[in-house]
Amino acid sequence: MKSVHQAIRILKKGGIVVFPTETAYGVGCRIDDEKAVRRLIKLRRRPKGKPFLVLVSSLQMAKRYWQKLPFEIENLVKKFWPGPLTIIYYCQKEIVLSLVRAGGKSLGVRMPSHEIALKLIEGVGVPILAPSANFAGKETPYKFFDLDSEFLKSVDFVFKTSCGQYKKTSTVIDCTSKPWQILREGAIKKIDIL
Repeated sequence: MKSVHQAIRILKKGGIVVFPTETAYGVGCRIDDEKAVRRLIKLRRRPKGKPFLVLVSSLQMAKRYWQKLPFEIENLVKKFWPGPLTIIYYCQKEIVLSLVRAGGKSLGVRMPSHEIALKLIEGVGVPILAPSANFAGKETPYKFFDLDSEFLKSVDFVFKTSCGQYKKTSTVIDCTSKPWQILREGAIKKIDIL
């Protein structure tokens, strides 16, 4: 797929790409490029002090950025990944930019099930930041026509492929405390996790 290879090259060089996931359109850059992260914050008009969620292509990739996972969190991952569950756990602070984690100790991670998103992450070789592809506070885009034309002008590449089946944001669970806290109920229901 020519467009995937082109987007991978752009991301590797620190560019910003709008791409589909199984939930909504995301806008992303690589996790380890501070200049790209700063640009993404500015582009989205994102409030300062808000941590990013990142996408990975495998549990092994997630484990490189998280601290050692307790078996019950690993079981949660194995049950719901790939899919619309974002898991927050303590991260390796020395390799996750402070900007990405907003100075905190944890990192929210998800493995998407959309083929394009997975190919991008695999091709770049590191996690990709993936907030929804909109200005902060605006409507989440689930269809291509939901994307703001002004927003699209400020990125380096846009996929016109459609998103997956959910048309809802991912569910976000914070596993840094017990009992775990569901911070956002999205495509996966709280009852299914419990």
